[in-house]
Amino acid sequence: MPEGPAPAPVTQRLRVRYAKRGRLRFTSHRDISRAVERAVRRAGIPVAFSAGFSPHPKISYAGAAATGTASEAEYLELGLTEHRDPARVREELDAALPDGLDIVDVVAVPAGAGKPSALADRLEASEWRIRLDGVPEGAAAAAVSAFLDAGAVEVERLTKKGRRRFDARSAVSAMEVERRAAEPADAPCAILRMVVRHTTPAVRPDDILTGLRQVADLAPPSPPLVTRLAQGPLDAATGGLADPLDPDRETATTHGSVAGAAGGAAQPQPGDAASADAVGARP
Repeated sequence: MPEGPAPAPVTQRLRVRYAKRGRLRFTSHRDISRAVERAVRRAGIPVAFSAGFSPHPKISYAGAAATGTASEAEYLELGLTEHRDPARVREELDAALPDGLDIVDVVAVPAGAGKPSALADRLEASEWRIRLDGVPEGAAAAAVSAFLDAGAVEVERLTKKGRRRFDARSAVSAMEVERRAAEPADAPCAILRMVVRHTTPAVRPDDILTGLRQVADLAPPSPPLVTRLAQGPLDAATGGLADPLDPDRETATTHGSVAGAAGGAAQPQPGDAASADAVGARP
């Protein structure tokens, strides 16, 4: 066993939503985690460390997007040794990160409310926006219709376990072409919006583009720009996604009200409750 005092225990957990924008979409997940660790140290946030010969900061990530993909909804969790105001952590951590890695929201996991559900368990689906330059909207709409009408669309991808074939269609709960006011004849551009369930193996946007090429010969002349707009619990009735941090906000509000009735003061929980627009579904 290593000598010295045991590491300080975790007294507060913060759940963080951050965005990966612009050129930072090409940054690997490992480089992003290093940037976050440096930013935590630079901002003076009292992060807890694991025990053992090689202590690591208690920062965990959930549902990270692939390299090359922009995102407005990436999530991580910080374990702190001291209580901090989430709004202040949001400002300080955002200021310490490079431009393009931006902190969108920070919410404290309520204490004394029973064991909260794991953040990763709430990330049931993602909403994606894919810009296809050089593709007319009509061609994209026809390809989307063919894809949604297909009973199954099998694609093949190289994974860590070798090449695997899987059905890309079954993971897509909704997909449509985003309508725009006008489309220049000399510069066509189609924008796809889709909600994709998190499955095993994971169905990625590039798998769906492969499926569109198979069923409708849709082949964009330039690389698509892929952005994750949201991820969270999937509402089967509406097809939309809820904010995965809302349960923590709601629990904190409920317990704060109880404390207020007993003479305590309810603590406000800062942060924006972001939710994605529902995408039209095909039954």
